[in-house]
Amino acid sequence: MKNILIVEDEPDIQELLCAYLQEAGYGTAAAGDGVAALDLFQSRAFDLVLLDLMLPKIDGFGVCEVIRRQSQVPILMLTALDGEEQQLRGFGLDIDDYVTKPFSMPVLLEKIRVILRRGGGPEEDHRLRYRDLVIDPDTREAALAGRPLDLTAREFALLHTFLAAPGRVFTREMLLSKLWGYDFYGDERVVDSHIKNLRRKLERDYIETVRGVGYRAAKESR
Repeated sequence: MKNILIVEDEPDIQELLCAYLQEAGYGTAAAGDGVAALDLFQSRAFDLVLLDLMLPKIDGFGVCEVIRRQSQVPILMLTALDGEEQQLRGFGLDIDDYVTKPFSMPVLLEKIRVILRRGGGPEEDHRLRYRDLVIDPDTREAALAGRPLDLTAREFALLHTFLAAPGRVFTREMLLSKLWGYDFYGDERVVDSHIKNLRRKLERDYIETVRGVGYRAAKESR
């Protein structure tokens, strides 16, 4: 089942879209403002985003910009703004198509089918999410609450190691052999230095020190 994120602030339209797409065999999740939409997008993988432009808190253009920093998921803009300027701005943000209100449900459904077929189905999502952190091992990019993080290659590798196994404790020796290589000769405190820099960039202490043992990302409670 392909999953679609519906971002629409009008409750009646949101409900109609959810019901229609579910009847067509899609999984849906819905958000009524830009902040909620980004929170949902960070929390799970979607195959397509159906995105209204006129949204509270963060408008559709802003939502699109944040999503495009992290993903090439198909985006279909849905709005009452039918001016050429708005359409060109949307396509400038690499959206896949544009539908104006009022719209035909069968036509909208066919556009969704075409977009998903054009992409050959969803790519496997390798991104890792931890609280409001998202990292993409394929692009070597990381973001905190939608804001890109400027990490060195070693800092990214450390963060990826911790987020790939939340709760697991890594000793300095384990991290050195995994990230620096078995032939590393030097002070193992180099690990502490890199983690200190990583913590500073994260602005939150997501990496815990396990006294006398090593470091870990705390396993999130469910």
